[in-house]
Amino acid sequence: MGGGRKRRRDGKEAPVIHPRNRYAAAAPDFAMLASLYPSFSPFVSVSRGRASIDFTDFSATRELTRVLLLHDHGVNWWIPDGQLCPTVPNRSNYIHWIEDLLSSDLIPPISSSNKTVRGFDIGTGANCIYPLLGASLLGWSFVGSDVTDVALEWAKKNVESNPQIANLIEIRNAKKLSCSSESEAVVGEAVKQNALEPVDGVVKSKPPILLGIVKDSESFDFCMCNPPFFKSIEEAGLNKKTSYGGTAEEMVCPGGEQAFITHIIEDSVSLKNSFRWFTSMVGRKANLKLLVSKVREAGASVVKTTEFVQGETARWGLAWSFIVPRKMIISSSTQGKVSHSFMLYGFRREYGAFQVLKSAETFFHASNLSCKTDTSLFSIDVTLSDEQAQAAMLHHESDPVEGSSAKLQSAVTGISFRISVFEQMPGTLLVKGSLLNKALSGIFSSTLSQLEDTLKMEFLSKAR
Repeated sequence: MGGGRKRRRDGKEAPVIHPRNRYAAAAPDFAMLASLYPSFSPFVSVSRGRASIDFTDFSATRELTRVLLLHDHGVNWWIPDGQLCPTVPNRSNYIHWIEDLLSSDLIPPISSSNKTVRGFDIGTGANCIYPLLGASLLGWSFVGSDVTDVALEWAKKNVESNPQIANLIEIRNAKKLSCSSESEAVVGEAVKQNALEPVDGVVKSKPPILLGIVKDSESFDFCMCNPPFFKSIEEAGLNKKTSYGGTAEEMVCPGGEQAFITHIIEDSVSLKNSFRWFTSMVGRKANLKLLVSKVREAGASVVKTTEFVQGETARWGLAWSFIVPRKMIISSSTQGKVSHSFMLYGFRREYGAFQVLKSAETFFHASNLSCKTDTSLFSIDVTLSDEQAQAAMLHHESDPVEGSSAKLQSAVTGISFRISVFEQMPGTLLVKGSLLNKALSGIFSSTLSQLEDTLKMEFLSKAR
């Protein structure tokens, strides 16, 4: 019988390892690795012809990571006892997902003469795994930041042990930079962004993340983060099935991952023009939904999520950008439809036209489009923002017809298009978009396609 992807109990396809992951075709062969690397052999046991290791033994998981990095990536690596030990296949998934984001044409590159992809790893840790993988696999350059002496010392050792990629990776002391006199202006900005909080009557800064660590002249293609997932060290120790180590600084922060990633979102607002994509790993699906809402409230133009295959542990990826999507600045001479309709099926009774209307409103606000909602008519009038109107005009400046730019400038004023939501029958809704300004047909078509994808993704989980 034909195979196919595995399905969950709810009928949805289970996520699979990224197809470009080195371990997508076959998992690491422990028996083969044990035969090649004597130091790994003591940790491998064979039962019924199958080789395995004890994942509750930190020394075993560390040695596995060491030999995988050396054998498959040509990377020399080590960490001292107690530091967080990453799993190579899982961390590779995150790298390849960012590669997908960068290779898509959704968000245009930040203008720069340097064509080398540049990333920022928040809390790189002693293991420095993301810079080492990104540099060895794809030739990317990185800044990796951390705050503890042990993490900084061993991250630098791991970089220096690999001269073939050492020039691509900079390890940066986030704690030292955040306390320097050069960051006084940033501290003022941090107050505005709620990055400073009173403790016992004294203003105390939250742990430095991006503000004060990223320099004024710097720009990056992305940032990434494996955040401290837990609120307490007791909570962090609940999983007895594995032992990957981890210090309190790596695994715990007040408020857990929700608070830490919220801090990244706050910093991203001030650094919106310095990064093409902001990303973070998320450990709890409930937090993912809340964080997506926070990102949209912050004014991001695009929000993306994914689920990573992490063995028996679920992890998600969250990405956002403030740069105007390339699909939103299609030349308005591009031919497109004057109407766009789609259906949403299978809603439970508590969901209806009003909820869809509000979600559409949120989508347009996140896309920097001005909109006016009429709940009595279940409609939204959408107006092109000044930035998008300017971008549309720039595309037309190459038009050889004299005065075409001026005509377009006049044409893009006023309402651009209207969205209406109709309840066809209980549990079924029709969303219809009508173009009110023919000069904007290209933008209308691309925007409505994105709206359709967004609403279907959001409400699919709410279907019966």
